[in-house]
Amino acid sequence: MPSPDSELAARITELMPRAKADLSELVAIPSVADPRQYPPEECRKAAQWVADAFGEVGLRDVHLAETPDGSHAVIGHRPAPPGAPTVLLYCHYDVQPPLDDAAWTTPPFTLTEREGRWYGRGTADCKGNIVMHLTALRALGDDIPVGIKFVAEGSEEQGTGGLEAYVTRHPELFLADALLICDTGNAAVGTGTATTSLRGLTNVVVSVDTLAGEVHSGMFGGPAPDALAALVQMLSTLRDPKTGATRIDGLDGEGTWKGAGYDEERFRKDAGVLDGVRLTGTDSVADRLWARPAVTVLGIDCPPVVGSSASIPASARARVSLRVPPGTNADAAREALTAHLVAAAPWGARVGVEAETAGSPFRAATDGPAYAALGRAMADVYGRPMEFLGQGGSIPLCNVLAQAYPRAEIVLMGVEEPQCLIHAPNESVDPSEIEHMAHVEALFLRTYGTEARR
Repeated sequence: MPSPDSELAARITELMPRAKADLSELVAIPSVADPRQYPPEECRKAAQWVADAFGEVGLRDVHLAETPDGSHAVIGHRPAPPGAPTVLLYCHYDVQPPLDDAAWTTPPFTLTEREGRWYGRGTADCKGNIVMHLTALRALGDDIPVGIKFVAEGSEEQGTGGLEAYVTRHPELFLADALLICDTGNAAVGTGTATTSLRGLTNVVVSVDTLAGEVHSGMFGGPAPDALAALVQMLSTLRDPKTGATRIDGLDGEGTWKGAGYDEERFRKDAGVLDGVRLTGTDSVADRLWARPAVTVLGIDCPPVVGSSASIPASARARVSLRVPPGTNADAAREALTAHLVAAAPWGARVGVEAETAGSPFRAATDGPAYAALGRAMADVYGRPMEFLGQGGSIPLCNVLAQAYPRAEIVLMGVEEPQCLIHAPNESVDPSEIEHMAHVEALFLRTYGTEARR
């Protein structure tokens, strides 16, 4: 007789053609939550698609709820059997814009199979995770021994905080024993992974003024202070001149990562580092990526090369992003960054620093029954122990959930892996990851109730 697990695996394999059809329909909806680029109706269409699909798999009262930023979250539930725990399933249906259509090998909003992968915007982040949830629930049918709460966010990529605010106002809707935040993924294809650490984020815009207005470089160049040169000099102090490591006065830049590592050659390939270009920083890639602050200059306002005149810039500004590791307060990091930039200004240049978004870092506790059940499911599906990784990105919702439900276990997982190129042209997903992670989720939902009662 086949084992219950083998029967479950067979059902998921049989469901993969439907998973592909689902993902194809979802990818075809350009649900970019930015009305300046795409009609808001597209996000509403995607939200309704998600609501209809999860209603069909047995969730109750699946509906669209408007959040404070104007986006719509899709919310539903399935009651827990008596004495059983409840699991929250999270995903988001909004996607990043294509960015550069010309850089896409195939149309960004058409699911295209190539060399064993499925290409299209959102195939991994995060519509692939929506399909993962659906496939797991379809495979289980009515055999779900835990309660389910479901939420699909509609503005995660915009970072406008609609769902975070909604959770704060309606905490009873999302209360659960285990929260599966499915917006991350595995260390590599075929390596079952839980993300246990997220860096926080703080952004600032720094402006530099040196002159009342632009003046001719032939008449005044030399003594007249160049605002752009001052800005460049200030930005250069944020990194060690030899190693390129982030160096900000008042921030610890020597943290170490204690989980699984990240091979340097694989990182170079995953990140697309050009031959002959050295990585920045020192020690392991994992240390630099998940345990230390990392500064990035996101953009600079200054005269463009084409059309520039022989004038000395009177003002310039830059947008600077700082990723903050767990153990560091995001507000304190912003203050340190601001103080460093002001102190680095040369020639008495006038400096202004405007704070933008900020999000705290996150670290999960991994010693509870949910992680025990997940570890067994990962090992059963992938044939090797579950690995723990950090992630350099930020998910502010995790901190909101941790504050609202301090006793809940928060698990970050999903179908994404480095080859997916999320947020970049030619985003893709390996369909085997959808299949295997749907199997992991189904096994977890089947066995977690037993773990939680121990």
